[in-house]
Amino acid sequence: MIESLVIIMIGLLGGIAVGIQSPIAGAMAQRVGGTASSFVVHLSGAILSGMLLFLRGGEKIRDWQTLPWYMLIAGIWGVILYLTISVTLPRLGGTMVVTLIIIGQLLVGIVIDNFGWLSVPVHPISVARILGVGVLLAGAYLIAQ
Repeated sequence: MIESLVIIMIGLLGGIAVGIQSPIAGAMAQRVGGTASSFVVHLSGAILSGMLLFLRGGEKIRDWQTLPWYMLIAGIWGVILYLTISVTLPRLGGTMVVTLIIIGQLLVGIVIDNFGWLSVPVHPISVARILGVGVLLAGAYLIAQ
């Protein structure tokens, strides 16, 4: 029970991070450009990751060559995220941008789960999941009003 609660809290922390990072990245993009802000964000993330990797004894970094190609290009998705934020944030505002990001994450997550792509456990699409998407879309509509 406690372990599940800790995992849920870690997941919420990730959501909080996206909620804070998105408007910062969008504002930065307005000042220096979308690609430049993406570079700054990813450079600072690489520095922090490097420090954590050093503190954790390198983990299994030597095995990076064993990763499939799609894992080696995962950073591309971060660049796409920041470039989309730089376009959408000044036009839609922070709340709507984060809402769209969450909807996009959940929709792709449902598809990935259904087929077990990218080494995740299979969780088939169900009526409950479809209803959840419907409620989420209704919420997004209300947020947009």
